[in-house]
Amino acid sequence: MNIEAKKLELMHLLLQTQKESLLAKLKKVFDEEQVDWWNEMTKEEQEEINTGLKQADKGEYVASETVMKRFDKWH
Repeated sequence: MNIEAKKLELMHLLLQTQKESLLAKLKKVFDEEQVDWWNEMTKEEQEEINTGLKQADKGEYVASETVMKRFDKWH
């Protein structure tokens, strides 16, 4: 059985159930499996993003339109 067929089977079972306890268990499984992309990055990547956000808050950035104009000559 491929993954799409498994999803359809699970959706069918989910729609049929009236057991709140089962739904709560399923929700818990999904919550536990959810990965926060921020925690998947290295400390260096997180620091670079934080630095960029601080610069943007101070107005230290170049508008995307300006950047795109610079690169237009190569396209």
